Amino acid sequence: MSKSITKLIKDMGLWTLLEGCLLIANALAILNEDRFLAPRGWSFSEFSGGRTKSFKGQLIGLIYATQYLRVPLILLNSICIIIKLVSG
Repeated sequence: MSKSITKLIKDMGLWTLLEGCLLIANALAILNEDRFLAPRGWSFSEFSGGRTKSFKGQLIGLIYATQYLRVPLILLNSICIIIKLVSG
């Protein structure tokens, strides 16, 4: 590994990790079932039976959980923006 990659990994702290998780949650929350998920066979109605134990079923459950929790995501995004504005 080069020195710049090692320095980047070393400088990544808990705040950067939390921001990355928030970005992934935002990406999952904006996926539209009718336009994106259903044509690819990722509809929740297809996996509502006993097939939710598979990895694909668990991932679909995670997508729908993030879509259900949009209001807390909006609050977390607002807090993140305020902290970024204050801290620089």
